[in-house]
Amino acid sequence: MILDDLTNATKKRISIEKKQLPFTRIKKLVAELPVNDEFLFEKQLQQTGLNYICEIKRASPSKGDIKLNIDVESIAKSYEEAGAAAISVLTEPQYFKGNLTDLEKVVANVSVPVLRKDFTIDSYMIYQAKLAGASAVLLICAILTDNELKKFFELANKLGISAIFEAHDEREIKRALAIGARIIGVNNRNLKNFTINLSNARNLRKLVPKRVLFISESGVKSSNDIDELKAANVNGVLIGETMMLAKDKKKKLLELSNGEN
Repeated sequence: MILDDLTNATKKRISIEKKQLPFTRIKKLVAELPVNDEFLFEKQLQQTGLNYICEIKRASPSKGDIKLNIDVESIAKSYEEAGAAAISVLTEPQYFKGNLTDLEKVVANVSVPVLRKDFTIDSYMIYQAKLAGASAVLLICAILTDNELKKFFELANKLGISAIFEAHDEREIKRALAIGARIIGVNNRNLKNFTINLSNARNLRKLVPKRVLFISESGVKSSNDIDELKAANVNGVLIGETMMLAKDKKKKLLELSNGEN
């Protein structure tokens, strides 16, 4: 399964990165940074209505290359101008062609919070996210044990970073809630065959209390998709490929939201 390949590739990458910047060193660098306990990413998602998280990614396992030669700063600014509540940046290099430098560039050029989207399998990656300026990280239930989820969640909280618990089914929703997740993101993409089903988010929304922020991830292509998610009372929607392919980001987001964002 592709998720296993992604996880194994991430383990190899992080082992190399730990040699380049040792764990003890990155901890010291992060210890010098201020901790913002306002959790700005969550504040953005608490705004009334549907909040948009626009994503920067060059490629994906399901689509291959989407757009390799990009001006990250320009795209980030256009997302913010279009009304994005937050920006997601893929930092996985092998399958998504991303990197932490992209994230750093985005953080330096926008005022909205930024999500480090990667396959978090080591606490080292949360320290990396903090050092790069991220306001949130992704914790994928399918690749982490309950102990790992709890450990990473506690570290993120300590560093002032929000954690999105990504779930694909009812069991993973229950696991996330049991650990105390404040944000749950439901991936509408089946990671076994890459098919998209927006009803996944709509169905699982019913299992999540209103006090927990809910994000629908993957699959949005039209204003009809957005209308369906609004009807399901989700707090946020993460849009990647559709926004990356749009020449006019502001026009595309207005088109998707029927001018309501």
